[in-house]
Amino acid sequence: MESILNFIDLLSIELTVILTAALPVVELRGAIPVGISLGLSPLHAAVLGFLGSMIPVPLILFAIRPIFGYLRQTGPFRKLVGRLTDNSSKNRAKIQRYGVWGLILLVAIPLPGTGVWSGSLAAALLDMRFKMAFPAILVGNLIAGILIMTVSGELFKLVY
Repeated sequence: MESILNFIDLLSIELTVILTAALPVVELRGAIPVGISLGLSPLHAAVLGFLGSMIPVPLILFAIRPIFGYLRQTGPFRKLVGRLTDNSSKNRAKIQRYGVWGLILLVAIPLPGTGVWSGSLAAALLDMRFKMAFPAILVGNLIAGILIMTVSGELFKLVY
């Protein structure tokens, strides 16, 4: 019975990390430290965070343009959609100039306003093909995950 309870505890911790990574803004950058603070190893937290942060990518790449088109027609969401498209337009020049490499870089740099959600939104608004955008986002997210895992693991060692 105790092993079943331990398994359920571990599963809930893992699910917490996966769902945290799927959230916008927080993404992988917040999920790895959350996982480490909940007792997971840095590698385990990074793998779960990586998987969780990739969940919204296909949804954004395929569905965001029709959703934005609909929301632009409704009064309350017109400004929000405009702000989101303006924010992704800031990165448009970099992505268009450097193509796939620019998208990888946008997703890989662990700074505010970058990441999987921003990269997916920018790729969708730039009409990048899925077979080009998804691997670039995946690679950029992997780089970000390695960076965050390394920094978080080292900080955890210093604190504990």
